[in-house]
Amino acid sequence: MDVRKKNRVRVTGRENGPVVMLAHGFGCDQNLWRLVAPTLEEHFRVVLFDHVGAGRSDASAWSPERYSTLDGYAQDVIDICQGFGLGPVTFVGHSVSSMIGVLAVVQQPALFEKLVLLTPSPSYIDDGDYRGGFSEQDIDELLESLDSNYLGWSATMAPVIMGNPERPELGEELTNSFCRTDPEIARVFARATFLSDNRADLPKVTVPTLIAESARDTIAPREVGAFVHAQIPGSELVTLDSTGHCPQLSAPEETAEAIIAFVQGS
Repeated sequence: MDVRKKNRVRVTGRENGPVVMLAHGFGCDQNLWRLVAPTLEEHFRVVLFDHVGAGRSDASAWSPERYSTLDGYAQDVIDICQGFGLGPVTFVGHSVSSMIGVLAVVQQPALFEKLVLLTPSPSYIDDGDYRGGFSEQDIDELLESLDSNYLGWSATMAPVIMGNPERPELGEELTNSFCRTDPEIARVFARATFLSDNRADLPKVTVPTLIAESARDTIAPREVGAFVHAQIPGSELVTLDSTGHCPQLSAPEETAEAIIAFVQGS
């Protein structure tokens, strides 16, 4: 299958600039990068794409077998890099795509120059001294609610994920994005997202890595950012002065600046 059509890949920006690949999170698509991408395009060759099952990707390429774990999405990232002859690239992964990027880098490190993890979480479930932000019961209830009433779940959860209650238009945008996702695909992706545990993969990352966390994020609290930073050798940690789990929407200028500074740094 044509990877351009499969993932609705778009390549924009400076023709000969360093390549930056932007990957969206659960329930979203490449449109959520629209406030950051134009700034990045002034400096870099920017690659945008939709995960299979999201946005305007080829839904016929989706199967529960391939996409029941994050490995299927990581393979797609590798396929895009190889199919377009890209590389090495800086991969910027938001939320669950940060761990998709970790898996891709561990599998094919030569394809990647650097890695940016935006509001990452290797595991959402508290475990002993590790604080992921949710109990196992919290996640079970979240998934049960999603199964029973996906549209209702979206309307409830999206504003929580987005934060910024004084800017309701942001939560509404995320709600609409969630509601555009096929419920069956969302159920499978949600389980791959919220039940995954990639903590053991973090020390295997061998490329320069930036962790960019939000100062106030109920989905990935700052303890998670500190954990990821401690586990990835030589990584950098920056705390954006942003609220919520989607700083590319709530604080796009600061998000873009952090990416540019890291990519252009030695």
